[in-house]
Amino acid sequence: MLETLQQLLWSGDLIYATLRLTTPLLFAALGGLMCERAGVLNIGLEGMMLGGALTAYVVALRMGNPWLGILAALFVGAITGLLFAVVVVTFRANQIVSAVGMNILMLGLTGVALRAAVGLSIGQSPAPTIPIWEIPGLAGLPLIGPVLFAHLPFVYLVFVLAGAMAFIFYRTTWGLAIRAVGENPRAAETVGIDVIRVRYATVVWSGIFAAVGGAILSIGYLNTFQEGLTAGRGFIAFSAIIFGRYTPLGTLLASLLFGFTDALQLRIQAFGVQIPYQFLVVLPYIVTLLALFVAGRSKGPAASGLPYAPGEE
Repeated sequence: MLETLQQLLWSGDLIYATLRLTTPLLFAALGGLMCERAGVLNIGLEGMMLGGALTAYVVALRMGNPWLGILAALFVGAITGLLFAVVVVTFRANQIVSAVGMNILMLGLTGVALRAAVGLSIGQSPAPTIPIWEIPGLAGLPLIGPVLFAHLPFVYLVFVLAGAMAFIFYRTTWGLAIRAVGENPRAAETVGIDVIRVRYATVVWSGIFAAVGGAILSIGYLNTFQEGLTAGRGFIAFSAIIFGRYTPLGTLLASLLFGFTDALQLRIQAFGVQIPYQFLVVLPYIVTLLALFVAGRSKGPAASGLPYAPGEE
């Protein structure tokens, strides 16, 4: 038993899978974090990921180029974020209700669009996938080379973005503006910060980040799309923001935890351990709920979820 446990946990394959599975979560979580720090509660990450995943798959399939699929996903993510911003920032609709509506809309819309684009040959229509990037001079290192330095380019990029976001939040005037808008938009406006502009920008970027996360799932790790492909990963990403206490580093660590849990359940199944697979499949979601329970009273920005009307008292 102890030997089996060691093989499960002390494995390069487990670390490799953890990094792979963390990447789409972290992209979506970083996008949601930008929104949250600017005072916009975006639980529509799931729908945005679905939109990006489908767009990337269809464009890559039709054009024969996965990078065109990524570009298309970026565009759709920006449009989705812009539409969400119009609803919740300009028209000041309830942010939770609007995000839930977006998730439901995208779930149905992607299913219809998939059949319109591919027809009944979904399983027989593989799209080209993003190639693995082996870092020269490092990928060939014994033990750690294949584990850490032979991934999709987005695996490296997302960790760089997490560090860049921490720098922007706490070392730049733009980051200060985002945090000010999320804490007290009225005070931010009085010192010359354009609250609406900041919120629009962060929501659009959240759509782009989430769409990239979805695209990685469909044409990075798979070569196809199916209804509900994201399987709740957008909600897990949102949970990572809360568990990470609304900081880039905390969100990164929380995403790694959830990615590790997902990788672990897949590895346990591969080992044939006598545990019902139904329990293993829901393990990441159980850990997510436990993480939210532990986070408890994790305090977000004071103005999170609150609409704002410029000039009104």
